[in-house]
Formats: sequence, structure tokens, C-alpha cells
Amino acid sequence: MFVDSHCHLDFPELSAQLDELLANMAANQVTHAMCISVNQTDWPRVMATAEPHANLYATVGVHPDYPDERVDEAFLLEGAERKKVLGIGETGLDYYRLSGDLEWQRERFRIHIRAARACRKPLVIHTRAAAADTLRIMREESAGEAGGVMHCFTETWDVAQAAIEMGFYISFSGIVSFKNAHDLRAVAKRVPLDRMLIETDSPYLAPVPFRGKTNQPAYVKHVAEALAQIREVPVEQIARASTQNFFELFRPS
Repeated sequence: MFVDSHCHLDFPELSAQLDELLANMAANQVTHAMCISVNQTDWPRVMATAEPHANLYATVGVHPDYPDERVDEAFLLEGAERKKVLGIGETGLDYYRLSGDLEWQRERFRIHIRAARACRKPLVIHTRAAAADTLRIMREESAGEAGGVMHCFTETWDVAQAAIEMGFYISFSGIVSFKNAHDLRAVAKRVPLDRMLIETDSPYLAPVPFRGKTNQPAYVKHVAEALAQIREVPVEQIARASTQNFFELFRPS
């Protein structure tokens, strides 16, 4: 019924309890989850988490918060050949945590986009305090040819609309359930259902009623419930649309 389109089950906070997490997913009708890569060093750990389980998938990529990791297109393309790898990322720009000359971050983002276009797999894009440059580079590198998702979306409607116009999906995390997330909730009300995904980004950003606790894929249903409340529709409608969107975007074999 639900799919968690973005989680980090290989992270230490979750990896030791994988069997319990999978059982919790089943108990909460969360049928599949995407294990997201954040660096080259730990990518084998991501694959070791996803490959033994029929309902777990993976990506290959390096998060913009890792300045010391050199990334080339060959690494990404080689990883994309693995059956369980459905996307490239997470990649993008983050000007919130890092400062100074961030041209390396922008060039790395371009490398990921080029790899995604080459292997015809969608991008998982992270953007924080960098929306203008993110959209500019997406346009300059023809990211729409690969498609993808703006994960853990917290930007304005104008940013969402620009990404949607390039063929991207918008993914909402537990943040949308927070009572003070008024602007984001207004965006969530406007995003077309056929462009919407849901995620946990676990172990982070647990939705209400688990805010402040360690997040897990089973909690993605609460993201769906928050969206249903915002949009004044049955939760089944959010579940059906977001699940269909996930499989149309990532096309697992």
C-alpha cells in the first residue's frame, strides 16, 4: 500500500535491527523501500542491505555533504548496472552546512546528472539553501532527460513547479506533518498527485506522532496520512498515487 522512496537502512542507527524494521514495514503495509547511497565508501553496505531482500532497492551516488570523496562517472555507471540499483544519487547541492568555494559540489552534481542520462536511470536530488543553482544546473545539464525526484522537499511552490516542468517528482518527508511547516503544507496541497512521492529519510525526520524519535520506513504511512489531511482526501488515495508514481519513475525489473 505504501512505499518509502528514500531511507538509509544501512546507517548504524538502523542496520542492527533490519529484521525488526522489515517486520514493522509489513505490519504497516509498507511494501517496498529505497536504500539511498550517500558516499562511495559505504555504498557496498547499501548494496549488502538491499540485495538479499526482494522488497528493498538501492541507488548509487555521493551526497553533497562529503567534500573529500572524488566521484567520477565510471563509478556511477558501473554501480547502475547492478540489478537492485534503480537511481543515481542522492546528489545535488547543499549550501547550508558547507561554505566557501563550492564549485566542486556543483561539478559533482553535473557528473551525477550526466551519468543518469547515460544509464537512463532517474536522479535523487537533494537541495538545501541552493535552489536557484540546483535548478540552473538541472536545466544546463538537461536533467529532465533522466527525470527523477526532488527528495525531502522543503522549498517553495515556484521551485516545485520548475522541477515538475522538467519532469521531476516531489517527495515529502515527515516534515510535512510538523505543525509549524505551514509553507510546506501549502506546497503539498498544490503538487499534482501524479507527481508526488512519500519518504521517511530515516533514521531522520520522524513524522508526528514520532517526532524526535529514530525514524523508520514503517512510519511513512504517517507522512501519507498528513498529506491526506492537508489535501482533504482519503489516505488510500495518497497511498495509491505515490506507490504508482514510485514504480513508474524507478521501473524495477
